[in-house]
Formats: sequence, C-alpha cells, structure tokens
Amino acid sequence: MAWPPLKNFDWSSRSCGLHGHATYAPTEPSLAARLQATTPSGHAWRCLRCGAYVLGPPQGSGPAVDAPIVLRGRALRDTFVLRILAVDHGSRGLLLLALAYGVWRFDGSRDALKKVFNSYLPALEPLSERFGVELETTGPVHLIEQAFTARHSTLVLVAVGVLVYGAVELVEGIGLWFKKRWGEYFAVVATTFFIPLEIHEIIAKVTWLRVGALILNLFAIGYLLWTKRLFGLRGGHAAFLAERRSESLLEVEQSASRAKPPKAQSHG
Repeated sequence: MAWPPLKNFDWSSRSCGLHGHATYAPTEPSLAARLQATTPSGHAWRCLRCGAYVLGPPQGSGPAVDAPIVLRGRALRDTFVLRILAVDHGSRGLLLLALAYGVWRFDGSRDALKKVFNSYLPALEPLSERFGVELETTGPVHLIEQAFTARHSTLVLVAVGVLVYGAVELVEGIGLWFKKRWGEYFAVVATTFFIPLEIHEIIAKVTWLRVGALILNLFAIGYLLWTKRLFGLRGGHAAFLAERRSESLLEVEQSASRAKPPKAQSHG
C-alpha cells in the first residue's frame, strides 16, 4: 500500500518529465504496429515508460529482446526509495571515513593539539563561569582529555574500526544507488549485523537520534527483503524478474500481439 500523499502519484510521468521519453521501434511488424501511430502532426511512437505517444523517430530500434529495460510505475517508486537509502548510507560512510582520517591525524599531532587545547581552555573559563558552566567537568572536555591520554595502539584500533565501518556504509550506498542485486544483499547483511550494536547504544542511553536511526535501518531491511525478494523470499530472484517483466509495457504489448483474435460467432 502506498503512502497516502503518493497514492496517485504518477512515477512514470515524473521520470519522463525529468529524463525524457523512452521510445523504441521493434523489428517485429505486429509489435511495431502496436507501438506507433500516425497523427495529423506526424508519426509518433509510444513511450515505453509513461505510455504517451511521442512525435518523431524512435530513440532506438531492433529486436524486442534487445530493447532497453525501462522501469515504470512501482519499479520507479522502488528506485526512488533505494536512492534515499543510498544517500543515507553513502553520506554516513563519507563522514565516518573523514572521522577515521581525523583520528589518525590527531594521533600524529597529539602533542601540538594538546598544547593548543591547554592554552585555549583557561581563556574560555571566565566566559563559561558567567554562564555557570565548569568546562573541566563537561562531557566534551572530558572526552578530549581522555583522547590525549589514550595509548597509540588504542587510537589506531579506533581509526581502523571507524574506517572499516565507513567503508561498509559507502559500499552499501554505491550498491543501492546503482540498483545492484549484490548491493541489496550487502545492505541487508551489513545493516542487520549492526542492529545489536544500535540496540545496545539505545539501552545505554535513549536519544531520538539513536531511535530514529534504528527505525530507519529496520525499515530498510524489511523493505529490501520484501520488495526485492531477497534470500528466496516471495519466490526469490526469479519471481522478482517475472514481476518486472509483467510491468514492462513492451512485454505487455508483445504478449497482446501474439494473442490470437477471438473467433467470430456464427449466427444460425
């Protein structure tokens, strides 16, 4: 069931409006006849995405089996959702990679940064006291001081862990953006792997950000499993491809062109 505001949204027309129509002239005469029309303004071919007749020559031609795969309707909606998930994972991956680089640079410049921190902290104390805040007891300052005293091996492990996590998120984003089957499997497995960690963080401290991230990840797992029929669910990959073919305008018209016309009834 579609979200109410998008229930009557025409994904095919939206895509054609953004990227243009997709026309194709098959070499099979019976099928070609169903996809073209002669109008007072000229010859037109039917768009394989939105179904509208488009004036001018087709964008491509050849056997129907060589026609490009044109997503339409529900498939376009699924692509839109995948792109949102891809942006979410990809952006988090880039941020984590930047964080890993920052931890690595911090370890190499720890002494210089400690001098800067120790010189600026006393200068900020009079201002913080006016607001009744003791800087030395605040969480961020405490974490920074712990980082300064952390061992080199500890910071290296942190940097490597953040680097691996960021790389996983980035690979998920790339796979989902380009609608790769392996990307969908990778996203489900990797996201499921980190769910216990997210639950543990929420148990330690409940925040709206952590709860929202958990809900989004659970939605992503369920959505990919159900709509993409992963791990054999709902018939698996074969059923997924059959569903896509059944939604293809070219496939529908091809099936119709092969159908035999009904016999005329004789009247006695």
